Amino acid sequence: MGTGSGIRTLVAAGVAIAGAIAGFLLGADINAVVVAAVAGLAAVLIAAAGESAEGLSRPEARTAPEPLGVQALIDALAGPVLVTAGTRVACANQAARALLGAHIVDQDVRIAIRHPAAAEPLIGTIDEAGSTTHLVGIGSREQRWDMRVRPLDGERRLVQLVDQTQLHAAERMRVDFVANASHELRTPLASLRGFAETLREEAGEDPQLRDRFLGIMLDETRRMQRLIDELISLSRIEAGKFQAPDAVVALDTLVREVRGAVADLHGGRGRDLNLELAEVPPIKGDRTQLSQLLHNIVGNAMAYGRPGTPVLVELEPAGDMVRLRVTDQGEGIPANHLPRLTERFYRVDAGRSRSVGGTGLGLSIVRHIVERHRGRLEIASTVGVGTTVTVLLPVSRDEPLS
Repeated sequence: MGTGSGIRTLVAAGVAIAGAIAGFLLGADINAVVVAAVAGLAAVLIAAAGESAEGLSRPEARTAPEPLGVQALIDALAGPVLVTAGTRVACANQAARALLGAHIVDQDVRIAIRHPAAAEPLIGTIDEAGSTTHLVGIGSREQRWDMRVRPLDGERRLVQLVDQTQLHAAERMRVDFVANASHELRTPLASLRGFAETLREEAGEDPQLRDRFLGIMLDETRRMQRLIDELISLSRIEAGKFQAPDAVVALDTLVREVRGAVADLHGGRGRDLNLELAEVPPIKGDRTQLSQLLHNIVGNAMAYGRPGTPVLVELEPAGDMVRLRVTDQGEGIPANHLPRLTERFYRVDAGRSRSVGGTGLGLSIVRHIVERHRGRLEIASTVGVGTTVTVLLPVSRDEPLS
């Protein structure tokens, strides 16, 4: 019994006794006065007992807040997660508020997640296994999400948004890679078949025509061999890119070796190759891959630079990095092509690339080698002036040199 209820009971008992005394003083029979007093006290006690029982059976009504355990649980999850109650958002973690807005709690869930395909699984009928819906455009136009909805108790539902953007991009790259590789191999194979059929039918008896056709066929087989070799090389680099190289390499020495190797290539353009090598500390790297990187960058500059113009190779310290810069004086590359230059098989001018023996994989290989060495790759170009490729690689404090 509460304090207020006890005071009211004592007051009522006092009133009953006072009434009985007043009756006696007014001349009422003593027996009648006693009966009235007892009845009054009994009524007060019965009323007090009933009030106490009712209070026990009817506790004060309270609005149940969202359980703290649910909020703490979804806050521990990295991806966007919401809990809905009916059509409202009951709670949301930080990732969901960052993606959909801080105001979404207590908002209609169909407004919080604005997508035509989301409404039905969010408020419609779902079974115990829940549902998964693919959404495009939540957050940004290019983002892709799997919205997974699972029923909880009562009208509550757990809504989880799983980012599938990178997975979709990887799948698209895989499909494009297979298509491009098939095309790159199909083209020389078609040429080989055509020339072989021609030689078999009528041209085989003409020595000059036969020699010319055989020379073209040999070039096509070499092109296929280069393509296959670079595909294998790219696959190996990608497989090991999460394992940083541990050998120590003197990059200035390696640049001089590469210059000697390419001096007689590219139509005798070796005399146009100029070196400006400052004293630089050794770097930690894979010597074979760094040699391949230099061959690709320097080879591109010699192939696409104008004949007779210099190709400048610079090496200089840059804080805790070593900067390698290769500059040509070619036709340059339009700015809209620059972001895609390191994609597999991407070419600014496919015809010219094939004519100089390019496979479309060179800069992709360079990018993956730089990533494995924890470095940075930058490409700048001005149409009509030329192109500069810059590679920054971290220095090594270890000895001995490789």
